[in-house]
Amino acid sequence: MLIPRVLATEAALALIASLRDAHGPLLFHQSGGCCDGSSPMCYPVGEFRIGVNDVYLGEIGGCSFYMGGKQFDYWQHTQLTLDVVPGRGSGFSLEAPRGVRFMVRSRVFAEHELRSLPVLRRGPQE
Repeated sequence: MLIPRVLATEAALALIASLRDAHGPLLFHQSGGCCDGSSPMCYPVGEFRIGVNDVYLGEIGGCSFYMGGKQFDYWQHTQLTLDVVPGRGSGFSLEAPRGVRFMVRSRVFAEHELRSLPVLRRGPQE
């Protein structure tokens, strides 16, 4: 059985559904760069360009989730759970005007789980 690299809480899934209703298809990207640092950002598909070094971690709530390659070097041994908390982030993520922000919680994979991780794909996924 493959272990997912990214999960989402019920609260995050509900917010994703609401944002999809308002904005259409979405994607997530976590860069580790400026603005909210390593906070996940939610964008309409086509509004954010996925780079060749971005790592596709999986799908949550019908949305692709990517992480910048350099950030992934630090987080590759962890499973991420997307959650939503009160407060406004400083980035350009779609949930910001609603007074909430996405965040990830992480846990280190057990040794046996590391052997069951899905194969990674880099760059834009069709």
